[in-house]
Amino acid sequence: MKKNMAAFAVGAAGYPCLELIARGRTHWSMALLGGVCVLALMWIARRFPAMPLAGQAALGAAFITAAEFAVGMVVNLWLGWDVWDYSHEFADVLGQICPLFSFLWFLLCLPVLAAVRRYARVHPADRRGGRIFRLPRRRAAGTEPPSS
Repeated sequence: MKKNMAAFAVGAAGYPCLELIARGRTHWSMALLGGVCVLALMWIARRFPAMPLAGQAALGAAFITAAEFAVGMVVNLWLGWDVWDYSHEFADVLGQICPLFSFLWFLLCLPVLAAVRRYARVHPADRRGGRIFRLPRRRAAGTEPPSS
């Protein structure tokens, strides 16, 4: 759980910093989305460890694009916060996503996933069969722990 919180924090701090460097501004909703996206990249790396890095990055870019579309529909179109607008980009969808930024997410996923994969090799005990969150195991009926 601590590793997931730390990964979320890295994404929540890292992505807004990238936006500040690239655009000169950001929004608090991008911190939340950045944290969720890093958790998703961790899940992809753990769930598909044998997949080539480029394949994992393509899955990551697809997730980030879908998440960006969902968040954009809420924060930009429904709430009207105008956090971003890709309507001037080629083949945009409602101004929320476009092929150019999907490609940029792919490029961004490469170093992030490479770091996650390296961490998994150095700390193999952290692999959890693709699960990010561990739930307590259920006991079979009739196998209750002895009461004291």
